[in-house]
Amino acid sequence: MNWNHYIAGFKSYLKLEKSLSLNSIEAYIHDISLLDRYLQLNQIRVNPSEVHLDNLQGFLHWINELGLGARSQARIISGIKGFFKYCLMENIIVQDPSQLIEAPKLGRKLPDTLSIDDINNLIGAVDQSRPEGVRNKAMLETLYSCGLRVSELVNLRISNLHLEIGFLKVTGKGDKERLVPLGSVAARHIRIYKEEVRSHALVQTGSEDILFLNNRGTKLSRVMVFTIIKKLAGKIQLKKNISPHTFRHSFATHLSEGGADLRAVQEMLGHESITTTEIYTHLDRDFLRQSIIKHHPRA
Repeated sequence: MNWNHYIAGFKSYLKLEKSLSLNSIEAYIHDISLLDRYLQLNQIRVNPSEVHLDNLQGFLHWINELGLGARSQARIISGIKGFFKYCLMENIIVQDPSQLIEAPKLGRKLPDTLSIDDINNLIGAVDQSRPEGVRNKAMLETLYSCGLRVSELVNLRISNLHLEIGFLKVTGKGDKERLVPLGSVAARHIRIYKEEVRSHALVQTGSEDILFLNNRGTKLSRVMVFTIIKKLAGKIQLKKNISPHTFRHSFATHLSEGGADLRAVQEMLGHESITTTEIYTHLDRDFLRQSIIKHHPRA
């Protein structure tokens, strides 16, 4: 039984109606293709309307035997549920067989965060005597100032800079736009990079409006940003396992510890749900201890 027709329809739905990013669409399609592969391997010749709960339970047992972690299994189950919800909406099926399957219980993993001193040391380690160093300084200041995702950083456009009023227009997940406040330090380094480095670059066709360019005059890759940060961490002998997302998490954590409203943090991060933002508002033990000492009557 060939599922390609159903998968193609689901892909169009995700792209046109849900307006998901390419990465999200590929993740969903991977999940459904994995289910299709399981059915073929086990010679279960059914179309989506003939899939039963026991087929899905067998699939879950199979991906568990493959050694996938609880988080990966939960993501795959979410993709499967999304596919059958689409099939129900399109009248491909009359009953959703995925309703009774449950994802493994997940703990809320808190990502690594950097202290303010860590941030200062990391950014301070950038060698600004080289053109790429001036660019890297502006990039890291922007990451920390705005809490951007790495994809939002590399796709940042000059036409979306509003430095005079201290805002950036950012295109996030699902092509949703939001305005993010930009600190004066980050704005100053963006100006320096634009005027002293980027203005002398040989920009390739199609990259004229991209802010941060590589030495070939095109958009930086996500991997390149990871590499830059990893090298700086090694330079200052920072033992934490960090990535561009660490800057985003540190941004939100420092705002929360400083007393920022959770709804404001949600808006700046571009989260649809407040529950997603809550993971960024953990307080470290030292901060909690200092708060108790300062405010509790019997501390």
